[in-house]
This record gives sequence, C-alpha cells and structure tokens, in this order.
Amino acid sequence: MTYVAPGHHLLVDLWGCSNLQDLELIRTVLQDAATSCGATVLDINLHGFGEGAGVTGVAILAESHISIHTWPETGYAAIDVFMCGSCDPSHSLPVFEAAFLPGRSHVTRCQRG
Repeated sequence: MTYVAPGHHLLVDLWGCSNLQDLELIRTVLQDAATSCGATVLDINLHGFGEGAGVTGVAILAESHISIHTWPETGYAAIDVFMCGSCDPSHSLPVFEAAFLPGRSHVTRCQRG
C-alpha cells in the first residue's frame, strides 16, 4: 500500500506590508487565496482589534484552513495555509503579495501526516 500524505502546510511570513487593518480587504484576500488554490470556502471569520491594531481571522475550508494574524504597527503578517487533497496552497502566495505588498517574505513548507 502506498502512503499519501494528507496535506501541505505553508507558513507565510510577510514584512513591510500595507493594508493590514482592512477587514473587508482581508476577507476578500482569504476568499481569493482559497479560490486560487482550488479550495472550497465554508466560512470566513475575522476580528479587528480596533483603531491602529491588527486583525486575526480564519477561512474554514472543506480542504482545511487559511489563518491570518496582522500587526500593522510593525508591518508584519503571519499566514498559515493548510490544504488537503489536490489543492495547491502555493497558488495563494501571489494573492497575498498583491494585497499586502510585502517588502520581504519567507515561506516554510511542511508536509503533513
């Protein structure tokens, strides 16, 4: 029997970002990132921490999740993209880069399972 890993997980660090407080933009980014990977969005839940503060949120996917935590005061965003099946989480990266315009980024790729 051949073992197939259940999923791929990207840990995305973005520095020097813009748009890290905009709840509606972040909602659209999570939707577009999931769609670009071939994933099915079941729900998106976001929480803004107030004027000048960041956002935390998650897109719950049929294939797992995308989560985001932002720190606009430092221009930093931490994003997790975990997807199972035939979805390719790497397709989300251009969506994040276009929306948040990072000066620098780092992606850690993990095979899950």
